[in-house]
Amino acid sequence: MELDAAALKALAHPLRVQILRTLELRKQESVTGLAQELGETTGAVSYHLRQLARHGLVEEGDADEPEDGVAEESGGRRAVGRRRRLWRMAVDEIHMTGMAFMENEDTREAAGFLLREFLASRSRRLAHWFATATSWPEEWQRASSDMDGTLTLDPAQTRALADELKAVLDRYRELAPGEGARHVDVQYAVYPTDEAERT
Repeated sequence: MELDAAALKALAHPLRVQILRTLELRKQESVTGLAQELGETTGAVSYHLRQLARHGLVEEGDADEPEDGVAEESGGRRAVGRRRRLWRMAVDEIHMTGMAFMENEDTREAAGFLLREFLASRSRRLAHWFATATSWPEEWQRASSDMDGTLTLDPAQTRALADELKAVLDRYRELAPGEGARHVDVQYAVYPTDEAERT
């Protein structure tokens, strides 16, 4: 999904970003489950889910029978004999293309917030991996990788590199998970730098 200005502004809220990240990992989750995961009230989570749904970012998923036979209603209230309402991502990916949002005064603040939030989330996840890596099985430690590099490319080559990296990611996304599969975080960014000229 390519974000338009309205969806960009709707997403520019800390809790909504956290909700989307949790749904990305959990596939489907109830209001109560999200509230417990994020340390928020069910009322707040319900409100923000509805706002995200208005812009096509999330949708109601399959109904689920709770183990105790008690299901939740809108706003997190519980009702006997009813199925839980589950929520899920409505799109596979969310894109924010180009610098137009940063150049537009009407959307600059929302775009800046989202970019900072995404960068902070990436950094937290990577730092968590480094802090816990030795507790993972040796096969996962050997499978992991961290690298960066600097190339000398023109704009067309840089775009081609970014597109090729995206194609590789898409190809692996279509693979059937093997035995013992886990979520694997892949992070990359491709951009020009003037660091060499400044040193």
